[in-house]
Amino acid sequence: MAAKKKFNIFDHELVPEHRILSEEEKAELLKRYNIKLSQLPQIRASDPAVQALGAKIGDIIEIKRKSPTAGIYYYYRIVVED
Repeated sequence: MAAKKKFNIFDHELVPEHRILSEEEKAELLKRYNIKLSQLPQIRASDPAVQALGAKIGDIIEIKRKSPTAGIYYYYRIVVED
């Protein structure tokens, strides 16, 4: 019997690149935009991308998106409880 192949959501062409910011990057982001963690958009801990990354509550996820008009831009979301 063949082993079941695990699906990686990041291999799909419609899923943008995600990564977890380090503590230093997190502090720099908040300082650069003069914001608090509570002002960031949220992403649930149960989101498949969050689970695939192994992110924890309180982590900030950087999402690299492509746009036909803006080129590449970055979007930041904080991981919250479900």
